[in-house]
Amino acid sequence: MITRDLILAQMRALLAAHGCLDAAAEAINARWGDNVCKGTLSRRAHGEQPWPIHHVIALEDALGRYPVTRLLHRRTQSDIAAPDVVTAARNVAKETGEAVAALTGAAFSASARDRAQAATEIDEAIDALRQARAALGAVLVPEAGI
Repeated sequence: MITRDLILAQMRALLAAHGCLDAAAEAINARWGDNVCKGTLSRRAHGEQPWPIHHVIALEDALGRYPVTRLLHRRTQSDIAAPDVVTAARNVAKETGEAVAALTGAAFSASARDRAQAATEIDEAIDALRQARAALGAVLVPEAGI
């Protein structure tokens, strides 16, 4: 489930990845021609103001990383048809490997960005496991007499 705290953590990680609030503000202003300052970004990072979606897009595009977009996309995953079992297994291996790597990195880091990334990777691994269960259920045929 996506929570406000998770979105704020992802947004704070995006801001940190830009290096400083001034750089993040410049990424937004350059993309959209807005006049955002670091004070506005600080208030948004602390949940005092909402994040306009076009500012989220600017921050993600500038870094080539899309954590908030992935969070929003996962909301619709339950509506997607189950993949075949082999594809599901491959996806489980990929996502759990990424989750383990991110979790290990976060364990030795004091960075909020690393913890937010680990939480995202864990959620993606959980989603992959759920899809694998659905794929397996789609191919199972009950035995007679059971």
